Amino acid sequence: MRGSSRGARAAADKALTQALDGVDRAALAEELFSIAQAIETDVSLRRAFADPSREGDAKRALADRLFGGKVSEAATALTGEVVAQRWSDEGDLGDTLEALAVRALIASAEKAGRVDAVEDELFRFERIIAADAGLRDTLSTRNTDASGKAGVVRNLLEGKTAPETIRLAEQAVLVPRGRRLDRVLEAYLKLAAGRHDELTALVTAVLPLDEQQQSRLAAALGDIYGKKVTLQLVLDPSIVGGIRVQIGDEVVDGTVVRRLDMVRRDLTG
Repeated sequence: MRGSSRGARAAADKALTQALDGVDRAALAEELFSIAQAIETDVSLRRAFADPSREGDAKRALADRLFGGKVSEAATALTGEVVAQRWSDEGDLGDTLEALAVRALIASAEKAGRVDAVEDELFRFERIIAADAGLRDTLSTRNTDASGKAGVVRNLLEGKTAPETIRLAEQAVLVPRGRRLDRVLEAYLKLAAGRHDELTALVTAVLPLDEQQQSRLAAALGDIYGKKVTLQLVLDPSIVGGIRVQIGDEVVDGTVVRRLDMVRRDLTG
């Protein structure tokens, strides 16, 4: 995010933290998902809320007229606070509303003591999608009806994962908002990791790392980034040896394949 949207996002995050006290967090998440979708699909409404020349009080009043009485007071007040901010881009408003809904659902899982399981299950779901092109196409194509996609998700996850995992997977599949499915899931995982102000490192290796190796790697990465780092391990025999570590957009590739590619480029000039 750029410009005023950064400050607006910070204000929205603070408002969510305050709104979570004493409410049904899962219900609040559902209401925020619905509000985000309503604004996303109405061009004139989206522009009205994101218009930087419009006064915040006017936008807050508009939100109250539209959503007041249809959702909880907490959801109405939170939405009013979000739209009242100054946004640099319409997309930033939509991204923020979606992120608040995801964070509310994650907070619900945290209260129930299953947030770590949700994060792990969501990661594993993302890896299943990445490894199966047919499944990815089925869940990504616009030609598959919504109920069919939701059914596929439930067949994969129901009875095996937390309810919050299923809900987030369904949301990612059904409402990608113009993004690739893997990007949506990555965004959700980043929000889950952010609850502890920690980073998630995607570690690709040929063989599993034992507990001591994982601990040493996490500690080394933590020293570099100044934050706690959680490892997500993926096995890939094609890299031959070594490991590949990705944190956000940063990649450290120490695999044999990578080193061979570098030697090959040096030899060919």
